Amino acid sequence: MLSPSVILLLVWMIVPLAMTVYFSTLRYNLLYPGEKPFVGLENYYYFITDSGFLAGMSNTFLLVVSVLLITIVLGVAISVLIDFEFKGKGIVRSMLIAPFFVMPTVSALIWKNLLLHPVSGVFSAVSKSLGLTTIDWFTNYPLLSIIIIVSWQWLPFAILLIMTALQSLDLEQKEAAKLDGAEGWKMFWHITLPHLARPIVVVIMIETIFLLSIFAEIFVTTGGGPGFETTNLALLIFNQALLQFDVGMASAGGLIAVILANVAAFALIRMIGKSLTDHK
Repeated sequence: MLSPSVILLLVWMIVPLAMTVYFSTLRYNLLYPGEKPFVGLENYYYFITDSGFLAGMSNTFLLVVSVLLITIVLGVAISVLIDFEFKGKGIVRSMLIAPFFVMPTVSALIWKNLLLHPVSGVFSAVSKSLGLTTIDWFTNYPLLSIIIIVSWQWLPFAILLIMTALQSLDLEQKEAAKLDGAEGWKMFWHITLPHLARPIVVVIMIETIFLLSIFAEIFVTTGGGPGFETTNLALLIFNQALLQFDVGMASAGGLIAVILANVAAFALIRMIGKSLTDHK
């Protein structure tokens, strides 16, 4: 009974992947559609030795690590704070989760034109009111600006998972810890944080997979510049495919990105398995 859906899923996944592998072995440029000579691994070599490859790799790594640190630390802190009872708790929860449902292109435009704009942005107005010099964020700190935007977008996801996990914390365990003298920081370190180990690992795994392919936020705000300062692997592949029309090179870059994503996913799945084993 399941075979039709399984076959459809395999065809849907394997056919595009096989075509990508095939095109990656050809010198295939859309400007010269009639010429498709077989070149083997030449496209992979040229993509890896491209002037933007090392910059794209380092920027991708910095973006992923920075966003993970920000979302995990702030996600845990905010989730613990809103776990206490206070008036308007439901409204605050809704407001914290809301940014996750904003489209990446829209959120990037909001930050670029309404918040970080050096002339008419909110940050600029605050700086002027305090007598400080305004900052052109996307010129002076382009990668930091991207990190801020992406972190703002993914922080609600971390809060949602961690906040849900906090609600499953055993109240009897907390009461027993209080009777043993655990309060404040000790309660958080010995009871709350170990309980959040598994959801934190899940957040890291899911965010890493998606952060490796961040594109809209960079394309809308900086376009990968200045130079290669905000270019990541996804934008590098886009430039090869849709600006230089080099299908062969873009296919090779796409497969390299797939390999890196699978390596990261495999390592993170191992981390989750170890976390679950240690928990048991």
